[in-house]
Amino acid sequence: MTLTKRFVAEVEKVEGDTHILLITTGSVASIKAPLIVSELLRYENVKVEVVSTKSSLAFFDAGEIEKAGSRVWTDEDEWAGGFRIGDPILHIELRRWADVVLIAPCSANTLSKIAHGLCDNLVTSLLRALAPTTPTYVFPAMNTLMYEHPLTAEHLRVVREVVKYQVVGPIGKTLACGDVGLGAMTEWRDIVQIVVDKFNLVRREGPE
Repeated sequence: MTLTKRFVAEVEKVEGDTHILLITTGSVASIKAPLIVSELLRYENVKVEVVSTKSSLAFFDAGEIEKAGSRVWTDEDEWAGGFRIGDPILHIELRRWADVVLIAPCSANTLSKIAHGLCDNLVTSLLRALAPTTPTYVFPAMNTLMYEHPLTAEHLRVVREVVKYQVVGPIGKTLACGDVGLGAMTEWRDIVQIVVDKFNLVRREGPE
């Protein structure tokens, strides 16, 4: 029998620590998730939790995240059965825990869902329940023509101006599909640096 993972913000939150929530969605750039997590955990007093859509898990091994010292939460962890009134609800507990949220990468599909207020999975339910005071960064990643689609500009406008998330990127490069142009996720080291600068994180001493 598999034990259900349980997350309670009051238990998991540590005073003085920086609690970073990394969200991965269905873009090949999700392959960078283990690198982002490993690098963030090289800083003092940092905790990282990862929330992933089902499609994003095609691009990285969740075991690498766990080996680095974090956990990956998916739709299957949200309603595992046997729920009773008063039990912790995962998407609520995770949003209570987070000091900052990184949506890296944010696919065209998830971008559209955020802009339209959908909450049909753990990721979008968490974002819909997120306190507006929680700093949230969106790192778009998609094919160039998907990025240039007129609806993408509208979705980004809503995310910036209505939802008030901070959008960073995308950047131009050769994409996974072979196309060259805008659409690639911001470099993973630059994503880490945003958090380091915002919270004045101090790197751990000792061997890498």
